[in-house]
Amino acid sequence: MRCLVQRWPNPQTASGLFGGGFWLLITLLALSSGPVYAEWVAIEKKYQSPGLQMVYIESATIRREGNLVTMVILIDWTMMQGNRSPSRFTSTKITRQFDCAEKRFRSFAFTDYWGHMGTGIPTGGGGYTSESHWVPVEPESLNQGLWEVACGKP
Repeated sequence: MRCLVQRWPNPQTASGLFGGGFWLLITLLALSSGPVYAEWVAIEKKYQSPGLQMVYIESATIRREGNLVTMVILIDWTMMQGNRSPSRFTSTKITRQFDCAEKRFRSFAFTDYWGHMGTGIPTGGGGYTSESHWVPVEPESLNQGLWEVACGKP
């Protein structure tokens, strides 16, 4: 029985074999080898439902245009949601826009994920909503907490 052995080039001759970019390529691969995670920030505890879900905001996605603030939120469900295998999910990412002046919101798109924290394979649950459908922010609701973050209001 023969064993196959992977042979790496001698470091002293590597640049001659692969050109001067060999070590640059190795360095870039080493620096980018870890997983990339979004920075999810939990909204205030009083707006959470720990037995049901936890809600986070991806701070890097917050965009302001006048009175309108758009951001991506993540709902991480405690228990798997959905009623059949292909459409079951444990987290949902939603692109939502808040109107700070009118205290209302609308959702543009959402995607359900098999894994927690927006990981794993999208389950097929998702889609787009009407951009003209605004919903008032209810006092003491989850959307009140999101509106406060978006609009910087207590």
